[in-house]
Amino acid sequence: MAESKRSEADASSETSSSDREMVVTRLLPAPRELVFAAFTDAKHISAWWGPNGFTTTTYEKDVRPGGQWLFTMHGPDGTDYPNRIRYTEVRPLEFLAYDHDEGEGGNPLQAFKATVTIEPEGRNTRVTLRLTLATPEQRKMLAEFGAIEGGNQTLARLEDYLSRAGKTGMTKSNEQEKIEPFVISRVFDAPRELVFKAFTEPERMKEWWGPKGFKGIAGEMDLRPGGRYHYGLQAPDGSIMWGLFVYREVSAPERIVLVNSFSDAEGGLTRHPMNPKWPLRMLSIFTFEDVGSGKTKLTVSWTPIEESAEEREVFEQARPSMTQGWSGTFGQLESYLGALQKGE
Repeated sequence: MAESKRSEADASSETSSSDREMVVTRLLPAPRELVFAAFTDAKHISAWWGPNGFTTTTYEKDVRPGGQWLFTMHGPDGTDYPNRIRYTEVRPLEFLAYDHDEGEGGNPLQAFKATVTIEPEGRNTRVTLRLTLATPEQRKMLAEFGAIEGGNQTLARLEDYLSRAGKTGMTKSNEQEKIEPFVISRVFDAPRELVFKAFTEPERMKEWWGPKGFKGIAGEMDLRPGGRYHYGLQAPDGSIMWGLFVYREVSAPERIVLVNSFSDAEGGLTRHPMNPKWPLRMLSIFTFEDVGSGKTKLTVSWTPIEESAEEREVFEQARPSMTQGWSGTFGQLESYLGALQKGE
């Protein structure tokens, strides 16, 4: 299949001799260090990943064996394609290996193993993407779907991005531009399984979730990647506030990843009712750690998604109030867990 653009240095694609593999390669006029950063820095890869017309939103990128890249690709027609990969091998500057899972819809076509090889050739760098599919039939279906052309377009976009990066002085990693997540932890005198249930059963959530003094009045939960939890809270003054979770990962009883937003009664996205400059969507990561003696350490990590400069400033200024708010929520959870174990 033809590429949309070819590198003057060299660009080629090929299918390997294996009937279960696809290979796409391109020689890029950029140093290996920058190419590796383009694959491993969330700010970089979100700017070029995907075929022509696609954009990418990264929710989490932890480049280490066992770490994951959680992201959604947005198609030209507005369709969202959630993705998750788990890194199995990372050799800095030269090699990445990962497993791509079936995705939120459980599509077996999306499950494959992949490697990225980054090799210097003089002043240039050769990138080779290799996909290994489960069966020859899966490879055939992906090829018919346009996977090879999509891979070529993706590497062409990488070349364009690296060219622009070199011209604008963006050769350094954008790590310094990434906002630091808000992180808070507390140890609860309750077993991990019980604390996890408190987060994953709607009737339990209604008993404690929300700021101090708020009462849960509604909750509909579809606990799975891609599922939603739509809930309502009643404030002390009687007003109603709605919220929405969109689950990205549910790993019982260790971890939950979701996108948290304010909502309305119909389940749509809304801005903060008291602060319209607050980030529209927040990546929320909850980890549950068994610390022994029937105790559980709960850690919350909170990061704005696609924040503007104005939203970033609001988020940074709100760190003290977030500490106060989450401390109040933790207090309600602590009371709820204590009452459960006393049999109240």
